[in-house]
Amino acid sequence: MDFISGWFEARGFDPIRYHGAGPQGELTSLVVRVGSGGPRILLHGHVDVVPGEEWQFEPYEEDGELFGRGVYDMKGALAAMMCAVEDLKAVGCPATVELLIVPDEERDYDGPTGAEVLIQNGHTGDFLITGEPTDFHIGTQAKGVLDLRITILGKSAHGSRPWLGKNAVLVAYEHFRKVAELPFAGERSDLFPYPSINLARIIGGDVINRVPDRCTYDLDIRYLPGQNPEEITRQVRSLDFPAEVEVLFSREPTYVSRKNPYVKALREVAARHFHGNPVGVGRHGASDIVYFQRAGVPGVEFGPIGGGHHGPQEYVVSSSLETYRQMLVQFVQILGANGKSR
Repeated sequence: MDFISGWFEARGFDPIRYHGAGPQGELTSLVVRVGSGGPRILLHGHVDVVPGEEWQFEPYEEDGELFGRGVYDMKGALAAMMCAVEDLKAVGCPATVELLIVPDEERDYDGPTGAEVLIQNGHTGDFLITGEPTDFHIGTQAKGVLDLRITILGKSAHGSRPWLGKNAVLVAYEHFRKVAELPFAGERSDLFPYPSINLARIIGGDVINRVPDRCTYDLDIRYLPGQNPEEITRQVRSLDFPAEVEVLFSREPTYVSRKNPYVKALREVAARHFHGNPVGVGRHGASDIVYFQRAGVPGVEFGPIGGGHHGPQEYVVSSSLETYRQMLVQFVQILGANGKSR
């Protein structure tokens, strides 16, 4: 955040800092504004990344691809957004554009997020683009999140006589298999072939010579727009197992119509540079769009070309960052030329 703030200050901008995000309110978010008038466009980026090996934080370029932790998700897009804001200042911005930068998109904790702090301070608008990786497609939908903790009860016995007990770890595995067969797991939508069900964590057993009588596992369910998390939880609880089901976290899906005029304008720009049809796509992961959607701001995920985010070989195609920068500038210019002040 200090680097980004200094980068903009050196170019004549006056970044606004907000504190208050994080478990203790210790995290800083940043806003940079260019232009005045309507419409009001929000560009959104996050500076945090998922954990990685030390060598991943030494970026390198090879065959036109830039490798490193966070280059695709989403520091490459954020860097291009910074340059686009500078470009808009130089050529004259026909709208109001705010670049919103948060420190905590990849993290979950008790307390307000950076996005929520910015919204509370009035940083909303007519349309939002977050630079999450999409390979120049336009993410018009994203799955919801439902995290469940399931505790299975078994019966303890001596490890040499497992037939006298009921192994809770094995029962938990059978329970998970039945969850994957529930009706909600077989549903689909126009942009998603199925919801995602990930067995994310399992804790069972204490000593090697005893049959475990208790096992807890956590499920990360990404459900479809149109599905009801309460109904999904009811279905899981309906299974005939000695199980306790606790809801750890829930977040609604995001959705914007592909007929939205801002989406159509963005698709028009993307089509100028994309080799193919930059279609509206569904996003399996979640993003900060959900907070802006709650505040009445429609948004899409739209980012450069790359791959491997959250993995050991994360990369972004270097040339796509310059293209992405140009796309953002042209998108704002189209809105200004069309007089889309709504």
